[in-house]
Amino acid sequence: MIDLRLLRDNPDVVRASQVARGDDPALVDQALDADSRRRSALTDFEQMRAEQKSLGKKVAQAKGDEKTALLAHTKQLAEGVKARQKDADDAEAQLKAILYKISNVIAGAPPGGEEDYVVLREEGTVRDFAAEGFTPRDHLELGEGLRAIDTERGAKVSGARFYYLTGVGARLELALLNAAMDQATQEGFTPVITPTLVRPEIMQGTGFLGEHADEIYRLEADDLYLVGTSEVALAGYHSGEILDLSDGPKRYAGWSACYRREAGSYGKDTRGIIRVHQFHKVEMFSYVDPADAETEHQRLLAWEEAMLRKCELPYRVIDTAAGDLGSSAARKFDCEAWLPTQERYLELTSTSNCTTFQARRLGVRERVEVDGKTETRTVATLNGTLGTTRWIVAILENHQQPDGSVRVPEGLRPYLGGLEVLEPVGSSKGSSKGTA
Repeated sequence: MIDLRLLRDNPDVVRASQVARGDDPALVDQALDADSRRRSALTDFEQMRAEQKSLGKKVAQAKGDEKTALLAHTKQLAEGVKARQKDADDAEAQLKAILYKISNVIAGAPPGGEEDYVVLREEGTVRDFAAEGFTPRDHLELGEGLRAIDTERGAKVSGARFYYLTGVGARLELALLNAAMDQATQEGFTPVITPTLVRPEIMQGTGFLGEHADEIYRLEADDLYLVGTSEVALAGYHSGEILDLSDGPKRYAGWSACYRREAGSYGKDTRGIIRVHQFHKVEMFSYVDPADAETEHQRLLAWEEAMLRKCELPYRVIDTAAGDLGSSAARKFDCEAWLPTQERYLELTSTSNCTTFQARRLGVRERVEVDGKTETRTVATLNGTLGTTRWIVAILENHQQPDGSVRVPEGLRPYLGGLEVLEPVGSSKGSSKGTA
C-alpha cells in the first residue's frame, strides 16, 4: 500500500509511476475522490456529534414544547450522525480497496516492459564449447546420466513439471542451500525455517494477490495459501509489531519449499527443472529504516553475486524495467546465469526494494525520536534470493565435461564431502571423485 500522504501531496508522481508500469493512472484520482469523500463525511460527523452533545445538555434543562422540539431535533441529528458515519465507513472501504490496487511507486527503475531491462554488468567467462571440441548436453540429459534428476517418475506421481532429485541431485541441492544459509549466517542473518502455508491477509499484505494471483495455490477448505517464496512468511513474521531498529536492520534468511502454478509457461523452460511447480529456496529478507533501503538493496545484490561466484557461474546483472516489476517492488535487480545449451541468460536471483509498501499493509513500524518526541513510522522491507533448485540447471550445464561428468565448483565441495567431480552412473572411472 502506498503512502496516503504521498498520494495527496504528489499525485503526479504516483500517476507517472502507474503509467511507467503500464497500470491504470485513473486509480489515483479514484483514490483521491474516495479520500475526499471520507474526510468530508468525517468532518460532518464530528460537527453533528458536537451539536448532539450540546443539545443533550439543553434537553435536560428544557420543558414542555421546547423539550419536545429539542428531542425531535436530537433524533434527527442522531439519524444524521449515523448516516454520515456510514458514508465515512463506505468511503474508507472504497479508498482501501483502491489503494490495494495501486502498485508501489517506482524508484529509479528504467521505463518499459519485460524486454526493456538495462544490463548493468556481465561477470565471469562464458565457455566456448566448440573450441573445447564438444557439444554441451542440457541439464536434464546430464542429470539423468548422473541419476540426479527424475522427471518421468515425478510426472507419474504428481503430474507435469514435478520431479525427483535423487542421489547426487538431492545432495547437490542440499549443498547449494546449505552454502547459501552459511553465507547468510556469516553476514548476520538469522536462519529461519518458515511456514509454507499462510493466511490470506499475509499473502495480500505482501502484494501477491494482485494480477498474478492465479500463480498461487490456494487450499479453499482451510482458506490458506501455499507460498511461492519464504518472503511471504518472513514479511508476515513481524506483522502488527513495532520494531527496534536502533542497532541496524533485522535480517532473516528463510529456507522453505515453494509452490507456483507457472501458468502460461511453455517451450524449453518446461523441460527439466527450469520452471516447476515445487522447489526449494533460501531467501534473504530485511527490515530497515526507510532511509537505508537503497543501501541495503545494494548489500543484498552483493551477497547474491558472492554466491554466484562460489558456484563459478558466468552471469549478468540487470535493472528490471518498471513494467516488469511486481506490484510491491519499487526497484528490482536480477542476476542471470548463462545457459550454454539455450545460448541465453537464465534468471537465478532477484532482489527487490519494496520500500514501505509491504510493511504499511502489514502494520510493521519502528519507534523514532522526532523533535524530542517518540513517534512510530512504517519500516522498509527488502528481499533477495540466495539459492534455489534452479541453480542446479546452471551448475550442471556450465561445469559439464565431455564424458557427461560435472566438475563441482570449489565453493560447494565442502558441502559434498569434498567431491570434485560428479560421475555418470555406470562410469568406469574411479570412485574417488564420486557419484554420491
